[in-house]
Parts: sequence; structure tokens; C-alpha cells
Amino acid sequence: MSAFPPLPLGQPIPDCLHGVSCSLPTMRDVIGYEEKNPAVTAHLDSGYPRFVVHRFNRQLATLIATELSLSDHDIWLTCSARVATALVGELSDAHTSLIHHDGVHGVAHRRDPDLFNHAKRYLQNIGGFLSSREAEDRLAARGLIAVAPETLAPTATAATTVREVLTQAHAGARHEDILLAPSGMNAFHGAWRSLAALQAERGRTVWIQLGWLYLDTIAQLRRFTASPADYVNITDVNDLTALDEALAAAGNRLAGLVTEVPTNPLVQTADIAAVARKVHAAGGRVLLDPTLVSPFNIRLLEHSDVVVNSLTKYAANEGDVIAGSVIINPAGSDAAALRHRIAAALDPVYPRDLARLAAQVPAYESTVLQTNRTAIDVVEFLRQHPAVREVYWSLQPATAENYLKIARSPAHIGSMISFTLRRPLAEVYDRLPLAKGPSFGMQTSLICPFIYLAHYDLVTTPEGRAQLAAAGIDYELLRLSVGTEPVSEIIAALESALSAPTPA
Repeated sequence: MSAFPPLPLGQPIPDCLHGVSCSLPTMRDVIGYEEKNPAVTAHLDSGYPRFVVHRFNRQLATLIATELSLSDHDIWLTCSARVATALVGELSDAHTSLIHHDGVHGVAHRRDPDLFNHAKRYLQNIGGFLSSREAEDRLAARGLIAVAPETLAPTATAATTVREVLTQAHAGARHEDILLAPSGMNAFHGAWRSLAALQAERGRTVWIQLGWLYLDTIAQLRRFTASPADYVNITDVNDLTALDEALAAAGNRLAGLVTEVPTNPLVQTADIAAVARKVHAAGGRVLLDPTLVSPFNIRLLEHSDVVVNSLTKYAANEGDVIAGSVIINPAGSDAAALRHRIAAALDPVYPRDLARLAAQVPAYESTVLQTNRTAIDVVEFLRQHPAVREVYWSLQPATAENYLKIARSPAHIGSMISFTLRRPLAEVYDRLPLAKGPSFGMQTSLICPFIYLAHYDLVTTPEGRAQLAAAGIDYELLRLSVGTEPVSEIIAALESALSAPTPA
């Protein structure tokens, strides 16, 4: 019997009300999910919370629409009044209105597919949806459901508990340098927009993206830079010559640079110390994101002005909380101003989400260390398997030296591994017994065809595939997040799919 029992389409991962992933067991399911095929979406009551609106949120929105006589409108419930106001401005539609009803904030707009997609994409980009736990509590207060039991830390000390662990993860940070947000993208939004506004006051509006970054990070940089010319994309993290040229071209208009360390999904690491020196010398500011491997593996604060991190990964290691953090370098030139501005720009974390996070965060470092140990064996297995074409991990030859400069030790490799195949993707993916769905950094090993989920628009056109190829990305890449299961079981699961006979 497999150590990884098959998960049906749509089952939350983990199997609880607020699991942040959901099972997409076949490539047909993945494509159906992306194309909004009712045969697939009918099975999805939840999913990654910035992409799939939780059933509690939908139920509460329907109830509020009825109570406000707005049943002929689409309703979006938001994590704050500020996000609702921003969404109204973003939609710029005369038939869009704010909702503030029984303590819940949101937006109503006339039924229109373009408005619907615009609103959903905006809230996804900035992490602005109402917490599913808040929706659950609101429904329970109306007597419609009972709140499911779960382990929570004391609410009064939850924020302190989380900050205490984060000061251990980010060497040099103090409690006052650590700001919490309801998601990693909300943290990025508040931090980067605040940093951009501060630099814009100095006439500096040019932002450099270094490397192929996460979908919504790219979307925000493109959406919110002052003009298209102020967004500069350098795909190769090792191309310091291109960076020098971009810095020279920007001159005194340089605002700063954003990169992930390592990048998602190619797990590539820039020479962060060299990059930061160049940007700072040119008057820019540096925002870094260590989410892919976690700050318990690498030290970044000394090279950055701001570090942004999704606490959904590794910190919430049981996989049922969405949250984020902003860490301000206390030695940075703008530390005091940023501390004030970013704190004012972030949205609040719902108290029960924070209490749930605080119950899991004591295992943050131990989870990271355990998955580090497992990952090295998984990497070696994949590198030697004849069905695997290429393996991307923190110590891949092209950027290993850069990673080791910031790693806590050579053993702190991270648990994220991407790889490409010498066999058709569906042949391997459909047979994998591992949990299959979006997200990473939980105790459960999790694998997904990342490019299909993050950039389906590029996968499905020749131009998009050419763009991915130019960035060195195979659109059939698999991204594996190694969990805490025994390494022998993880390898056996991979072997069963990689070495299965080709179908007749």
C-alpha cells in the first residue's frame, strides 16, 4: 500500500476547512481548473486562497447580497475597508459601490465578465480577500454553521509569539522591525508600494526586477510602476553587466530592485551582496524575498532595506493559514520612515488566523531543518534518474556559489526542487502518488506543474512558450516541495511514476 493515498479532485491539502492547497490529481484536472471547466471547478470548494474564493466567503457574500438587495450584483468581500476602497477606484465603473455591512467590507458591481475578472485579479495580486476564518466566524454568528475546532494559541500573545520566532529567523531584526500581514502578497504590496512612494518623492521611479519571479510579484511591478518605461526586467540573475547597464540608464531616477532569493521556480540565486552594493551605491533601495527556502536557511537582512516573506510557507507548516511578514533592516537608510509607512499600509491579520499561525510557528525552524535533510537525498535521486532531464535546486552549479555566500551552512539547502522530464509530463504527473496541488512549505510533500498553474496564458500560445524558453523555463517543469515524510517514501513515490512503463 502506498504511503501516499490518492487524493480525489478538489480535496483540500491538508484535509481541513482552511487547507491552503487542493488536489489536482491529473493534468486534465489542471487544465480544466485553468480553463474554468465546470466538470472540474464543481469539485473545488476551496483552494489556494488568493486564487479560489473559499466556500465560506461565497456563502457570506450571497447572504450579504440578499440582505442588501444586491442579488443581481457580484460581491467581493475584502480584508479591510481600505482594500474595498482601492478596488472601487481600480474598477472605475459607475455601477460599483462600497459595502460596509455588519462589520464586513467589500464591493458590489454590476454583473459583467470583464469587471469580474478585473476585480478577482486585482484582489489576487494584492492579497486582498476576506479571511476564510473571518467568513466562518461571521456565518457562525448568524447561527448558520458551527465553527470547526482547531488548535489555537492564546489570542493575546499570538503576535508576540510569531514575532519572537521571526527575530530568530531574521538575524538583526527586533520586534518593532517585524510587521505582519494577512498574506505574503499583501505584505509585498504594502512594503513595496510604501518604498516606491518614498523613492518617488525623491524623483526616483525606476524599478528593476531581477530574475523570473512569482506571478503576482511580477504583476504588481508591472501594474504599479509609474510608467511602462519605469519597469526593467533582467531575466538572468547572474548578469551583473546587464544590471550595471540598467543602473546607468536609470541614473538618478533609480528607485530600487526586487528579487526572490532564490527565484521561483528555477531556484536561482543572484550574488546578493554584489547586487545590493551596486543598487545602494546608485541611490536605490533593495527588497528581497526568501520565501522559497525560508529565512531559516539564508541571511538576507544585512543586504536589504526590506525583506518580505510569505508565512503561509514553512511558518504555517501544517498548511492551513495564509499570512505574511515585512522585516525592516534597522540599519537601513530609511528604516524609521519605512517602519511608519509600511505599518500604515498593511492590512490587519484576522485574529483567529494569527492565533492559528502562532500555534504552528514554534515548529518553523525544525520543519525547515528536517526538510533540508530529506531534500538532499531527493535531489541525488532525481539527478541520477534517466527520466529526469534537469534538476533545479539551491546548489545547482550556475548559482551554487552565490547561494552558499548567504546560506547559514552548506546543509541549509532548502526543500524546493524543480525538475524537467525526458518523458511526457502527463505520463509522470498523473501516476504520481504524492499530493498534487499549488503552494509549498508544509509538512506534506506537494508537487505541481507550476508553469501551468502560474502562467497558463503563456503555456497555451507559441509566443508565450517562446517567452518562457527565452527565460530558460521549460513549461512542463514540475515543482516539488519536500515534506517531512520519510525520505524513502518520497523517493519511492517519485520512482513509481518516473519508471512506470510507457502506456501502449
